Amino acid sequence: MTEHQAPGPVHHQGGPIDTEDRALERFLKFGPPKFYGGPEPEVAEGWWERISDIFAALNYTEERQVTFAAFQFEGAARSWWNLIKVNWDRNHIPRTWTNFTREFNAKFLPPLIQEKREDDFIKCRQGAVSVAEYEIQFTKLSRFAPELVATEQRRVRRFVQGLNVEIQEGLAAVRIDTFADAVERAQRVEVARVQVKSFQAKKRFGPSSSWEPTYVNAPPAKVGRGTGGVNSPGAPLHLIAYGSQKTVTISEEDYVKFLQYQAINHASLPSASLAQKGFEDKEDDWWRA
Repeated sequence: MTEHQAPGPVHHQGGPIDTEDRALERFLKFGPPKFYGGPEPEVAEGWWERISDIFAALNYTEERQVTFAAFQFEGAARSWWNLIKVNWDRNHIPRTWTNFTREFNAKFLPPLIQEKREDDFIKCRQGAVSVAEYEIQFTKLSRFAPELVATEQRRVRRFVQGLNVEIQEGLAAVRIDTFADAVERAQRVEVARVQVKSFQAKKRFGPSSSWEPTYVNAPPAKVGRGTGGVNSPGAPLHLIAYGSQKTVTISEEDYVKFLQYQAINHASLPSASLAQKGFEDKEDDWWRA
């Protein structure tokens, strides 16, 4: 078939040089379903999603993705694709996954369903789900509005705009260049917020890890009848810097800020040398900004 008559060496990320036949063999090992066309939009959507999942694992070029996806067409779908190929060749339309998806949607998804999916994408927000779950839904629906994510910058901007406000705030001062970077950093902010909530709920930490606060010299201030052992709001936390026995003191508010900074920037607790210089010195408070 003409879709795979151009063998040649292509470097596959993380693997040996792939010929076209070898690449096709690897694709077929995933058991990609055939697609015959037909009026059932659910079948078309299911096929496209399965093929997309396979390509996400293979990391092939877009042209190769289009070629191998079309390899799975049979019957009416094959006849339709042959016409599309002629049109693309005549008009020099590049074989990108975006162009393939647009043609596929136009043929096999009724306009009413396409409009509904596009509207779902425009309204897509994180809400009560995790960042990972939001990213899956965002990516799934984005194919119905390709013009809204036509560039990496647009894709990143729309993804960030759909995140919960508190996570957006955590990304405000961070430079994000790629969609993958946006997802990773959003997840780090999410983790930081979980740590902050845990910290605020407990109010007291034991020395269970190198970054948790350890009370030393004197017990923390208490409120109430003296039996609950609850910190006074805003009471200072006494910390032992990692790798040192030097005691440093920060406020609860600053500790919360540090947790957020740590998650986003891969920071560790202050080292012994930093503690010796004076953790409370404003010049050393690189995480408070």
